[in-house]
This record gives sequence, C-alpha cells and structure tokens, in this order.
Amino acid sequence: MSAVDNNVMKIVYTFFLGALLALFVGLGIQTFYPGPEMPEPTSGVEFAPRESDTSTEEQREALAENDRQWQQWQEEQQTYNRNVAVVALGASVALLGLSLVLEKRNRVLTNGVMLGGLFTLIYAIGRSFASSETRMTFAAVGVGLAVVLFLGYRRFFQDRPEGSAPGDDAPDRPRQEQTGV
Repeated sequence: MSAVDNNVMKIVYTFFLGALLALFVGLGIQTFYPGPEMPEPTSGVEFAPRESDTSTEEQREALAENDRQWQQWQEEQQTYNRNVAVVALGASVALLGLSLVLEKRNRVLTNGVMLGGLFTLIYAIGRSFASSETRMTFAAVGVGLAVVLFLGYRRFFQDRPEGSAPGDDAPDRPRQEQTGV
C-alpha cells in the first residue's frame, strides 16, 4: 500500500471511528433509557371536527383527553431530552478526555476518539435544544465551548518539545522529511 493510500485510509478510519463512537453513545442512551411513548389518539378523535356545532359531548371530551395526553407527552419528552443531553454531554467530555490520554500513543486512534467526542457533543447540544430549556442549552454550549477551546489549545497550540508534535507520524525521522521541505 502506498503512502498516499495509507493516509487516505487513516482519514477514512478516523471519521468512521468518530461516527461509530457517537452512534454508540446515542444508541446506548436509547437502549438503556428509552423515551416516553407517544400517546395513541382516542378512538374517533382523528376524524372529529374541532369546535364544530355537530360534534357531540363525547367527541369534545375525547378531544380534551387527547389534548391532555399530548401535552403530558410533550412535557415528558422535554424532560427526557434534557436528561439525554446531560448524559451525552458527559459522554462527550469523557471521550474528549480519553483522546487527550491517548494523544501520545496513536495519532489515528486519538483523532477518531476526539472526532467521536465532538460528534457526541453536537448530539448533546441538539438534544438540549429539543429540551426547550434555555439554561440547559446555554450550559451545554458553554461546556462544549470550554472543552473545544481547551482541546484545541492543548492539541494544536501548546508548545511541545522538538519531535513530539501531534502531527508527527514518525518522530525519529528528520524534521525536513516530515514536512516535505
């Protein structure tokens, strides 16, 4: 396999690992903490005209019950989305922390774990938006911003000793060969 093919496969692997990690977190949450079930419409409600003179008292009561169940489900769904956002945010921070731990061991694996953490962070922020709680959304975005700034500084801007920069594939090769100069 040529060096170019190898680099392409590393990039593909990095994105694939990142996507799978985010899916793993999302599906894990759904599996072990399923959301509230959507209520079934009461019999005859779906065809009953609203506020019509021809609707019977029974139809109006069925509509009122259906509306009450729907409102309760929406409130449960917002609480569920908030809880999922908190768990996903914790998982993303854990994955991003793991990427820092693995930083010196394997660059491709580290980048995949970091990308998975970032994808999971996006998922957590999306779920916090769905919770309709602005404080939760603000907290999720704030934590996300802090983690991404710290990670970016740590990975890309922190001074490192010669030969140990995160972009090095082989630290024993002379610097000129690595940069292509």
